[in-house]
Amino acid sequence: MSLTGNWSYPTAIKFGADRISELPAACAQAGIKRPLLVTDKGLAGLPVTQATLDIIEAAGLGRAMFSEVDPNPNEINLAAGVAAYKAGGHDGVIAFGGGSGLDLGKMVAFMAGQTRPVWDYEDVGDWWTRADSDAIAPIIAVPTTAGTGSEVGRASVITNSVTHVKKIIFHPKVLPTVVICDPELTVGMPKFITAGTGLDAFAHCVEAFSSPHYHPMSQGIALEGMRLVIDYLPRAYSDGTDIEARAQMMSAAAMGATAFQKGLGAIHAMSHPIGAYFNTHHGTTNAVCMPAVLDLNADVIAKRFDRATGYLGIAGGFDGFRSFVQEFNDSLGIPRKLSDLGVTPDSIPDLVAGALTDPSCGGNPVQLTEANLTALFQAAL
Repeated sequence: MSLTGNWSYPTAIKFGADRISELPAACAQAGIKRPLLVTDKGLAGLPVTQATLDIIEAAGLGRAMFSEVDPNPNEINLAAGVAAYKAGGHDGVIAFGGGSGLDLGKMVAFMAGQTRPVWDYEDVGDWWTRADSDAIAPIIAVPTTAGTGSEVGRASVITNSVTHVKKIIFHPKVLPTVVICDPELTVGMPKFITAGTGLDAFAHCVEAFSSPHYHPMSQGIALEGMRLVIDYLPRAYSDGTDIEARAQMMSAAAMGATAFQKGLGAIHAMSHPIGAYFNTHHGTTNAVCMPAVLDLNADVIAKRFDRATGYLGIAGGFDGFRSFVQEFNDSLGIPRKLSDLGVTPDSIPDLVAGALTDPSCGGNPVQLTEANLTALFQAAL
């Protein structure tokens, strides 16, 4: 193992109930006077979104929203968002919602001042240096789910609508200037979204903890993130108004995305092409894939999970953890098979090809090949 790494945890987070009331102050801190709130279609008409627009309007910051955002946002959504941003004369973005709203909001702020296609800024080598850094608008992120952790990230996942490939678009200045984590905003999440987003956070922590790269800070954050999900997701799932559980899950979501600087692996390499082809919910897809991936990686990761399971309150070391994951999924209403999400056997070659080119491959403890990925998809199907 090479004891070298690039570490960065600079996000400014305002965490706690009713912190959404501080949104005007956050806009002032970011230098935003005419914000565009970007969210998804499902959230646009909900009371939580309208109440947030009320706060912005009451502070003299206008009332502007863009919500043409698909569950797996693509470059068509992005072009429409950039057009709305320019037409409204906006000077910053409030990215509001789950992963799709946060990811697209960040990209609208990023792309509004760029001249090249978004694909030219994919997270490959130093492609991010192609962007005009001075033209990136300030971003405030307000998560309304507890899962993706996009609010603390320097990248967005955008689906190419032509090729059905998910691409990670990266730039250091895509990191939001201010994040408002108000657990009261998550109280209205339906059960299946609570489960799917919570298990996305869990997958981030499990994969970061499993990754072979050197990052002891991420390792510690991933372990505590797993514990929070195990302890509090069942409570948030059974009682959506349990504000302590909602707060702990919101913490776990930010922790998962902070931890995966250490790397992701086969779970995400599989779920990205599945989501792009079949428009499945990302976190739910991760959860379905996790048992098969744990089996693949077992020999390499068993010892580190043997040490961790005592802290996680799970008996039986790695084998106990593996059994627990399937029981946990079952208790949260997660399907056991990818076929239950609409995935078909004939799509496996395309999904394998997509997985092999996904950046998450590099963080898997076992090297991913066409053969073992094919076996993984067949096992999960």
